[in-house]
Amino acid sequence: MSNSINKCKSNETPACCCVDVGTIIDNDDCTAEYKNVFASEKLAQEKLNQLTQAARDVESEPCQIESQIDQLNDGYQLSAKFHFSCGAECLIFQLKLR
Repeated sequence: MSNSINKCKSNETPACCCVDVGTIIDNDDCTAEYKNVFASEKLAQEKLNQLTQAARDVESEPCQIESQIDQLNDGYQLSAKFHFSCGAECLIFQLKLR
């Protein structure tokens, strides 16, 4: 899954080196992506079901899920995007997958 942090714009307070949470979770990126190749279509579908349930467990508003399973020479590739209503939900979803 591609979950890299794209921006670094933390506003530190010089006196205590504290960071405002709003600079870490700023709702600019509410999408998590997952991509992996599985030995069978059934395994890819099972993983999609697990990911979908994990998204449903953290959503406050319906998470929009785009997914597809493509047959490759060496298996079945699952590609999925999970669009959450806020950055915190996206972060919680990503942490649940670790």
